[in-house]
Amino acid sequence: MSITQQYLLDTYRARRLGEPAPPAPGAHDWQLVRELGDYRAFRAVLAGRPARGRLRTALSRWAHRRPRPSC
Repeated sequence: MSITQQYLLDTYRARRLGEPAPPAPGAHDWQLVRELGDYRAFRAVLAGRPARGRLRTALSRWAHRRPRPSC
């Protein structure tokens, strides 16, 4: 059963029972992404690492590294 089919079944059941409809699939995806970023920053602070700018620094280091000489 796909997510859409499950959602339609849950919506049908909720309507028949007079309950509020469940949230649509994907309705809270961006909230989850923001909370994941906050959680990772929190864990970085607890570990004693900088909370912001780590990805940009890593990408900058990767983009500016010197190519290895081929043998």
